[in-house]
Amino acid sequence: MVRNAYVTDLKSLQGECSANYLRLIRLVGDMEQGQRRAIQLGEQGDNALHLYIHENAPYTTMVHVSQTGLMDHLLETPKMRVHLYHDVRMAEVTHFQRERHFHGRYRYPNPRMHQPDEKLQLNRFLGEWLAHGLAHGRSEYLHEVP
Repeated sequence: MVRNAYVTDLKSLQGECSANYLRLIRLVGDMEQGQRRAIQLGEQGDNALHLYIHENAPYTTMVHVSQTGLMDHLLETPKMRVHLYHDVRMAEVTHFQRERHFHGRYRYPNPRMHQPDEKLQLNRFLGEWLAHGLAHGRSEYLHEVP
């Protein structure tokens, strides 16, 4: 059986990036460059979503998003860098773990084992992560990094 090549679903990707922009704006609020916020996801404070404003410019903001929890000693902590584009009101994952600059589609299989729709999947993952933080989290602290 011949498999058709994956075609990037731009409408879904743009919708996800727009929704993530709104979610991140709600979570970062008026944070400025160099500030961090932890959104506690568990009752014991053992699981948290961390937001750090790495760079803040008039038209873009770069946010580092990571999570800590009980399994940190066994698994690598999920980390991503997200660019917020204020002029188009979109947020896009540009880095995940040690990977960066994702293409809209990949041939499969490929040397890095990316899925054909890797970029869309990463942005959906971010959306689920942020939605969970908004629904169940509570902001514990906000401070500047020296």
